[in-house]
Amino acid sequence: MDIILLLKTVLLGIVEGITEWLPISSTGHLILADEFIKLNMTADFKEMFDVVIQLGAIMAVVVLYFHKLNPFSPKKNHDEKMDTIILWTKVILAVFPAAIIGILFDDWLNAHFYNPPVVAAMLIIYGILFIIIENRNKRIRRRPMNDLSRLSYGMALGIGVFQILALIPGTSRSGATILGGILLGCSRTVVAEFSFFLGIPVMFGASLLKIVKFGLAFTSTQLIVLIVGMVVSFLVSIGAIKFLLGYIKKNDFKAFGVYRIILGLLVIVYFAFIK
Repeated sequence: MDIILLLKTVLLGIVEGITEWLPISSTGHLILADEFIKLNMTADFKEMFDVVIQLGAIMAVVVLYFHKLNPFSPKKNHDEKMDTIILWTKVILAVFPAAIIGILFDDWLNAHFYNPPVVAAMLIIYGILFIIIENRNKRIRRRPMNDLSRLSYGMALGIGVFQILALIPGTSRSGATILGGILLGCSRTVVAEFSFFLGIPVMFGASLLKIVKFGLAFTSTQLIVLIVGMVVSFLVSIGAIKFLLGYIKKNDFKAFGVYRIILGLLVIVYFAFIK
């Protein structure tokens, strides 16, 4: 196998592992990275790869939160097991809005929105929204809901509705759900964790859809690229998740808003004047 291709795959795995959890858009970054890190694979494979590589990142959540998410853990008493089952029902409820829209309009979304101008626009728009919403919260000074077990079904569904916005690349799934959760009155930690959990069925479903569309007839090179990308994104995601949870305990999301705006402007400059 070409060592250069392997190194490019590792770099893309690092990009995915970092950007999947930070509210800066993993799919958007992968689309942009493809401009500079050419995989030299078919367009259909790259479209599938950009989504399926996120399975590695999702497995990081499964590993880190296995006890919390496992309703059959022998270390939990009856009430704790029931709380876990209730949490999963909220996650499943929140999945439905984006799942329905994604299944119905997957091809249309790919055809119309998977391009640099859309990514740039979404980076800037949501970067501005992060700053506006965080400033608004400081003025209001309301006490956010900071206990995940108190997350209502209505709030869970509301966060799921916000996740629909993330079907447009450049938005960020975690960014859309975190913004939605904050607007609905959740603390940053609660909505970040719920966003992590929400990603499990969402990304398993999205990956299955892409694999079915692509077909299972992988070449040996394609299979190695896919596995390496997922493994690297898994390892990097472990650190990214821990970083984000530690960061938001002491900071707001405005720094990510500024980053998104700067990156969006750089994308516009690059594609308008340099490429």
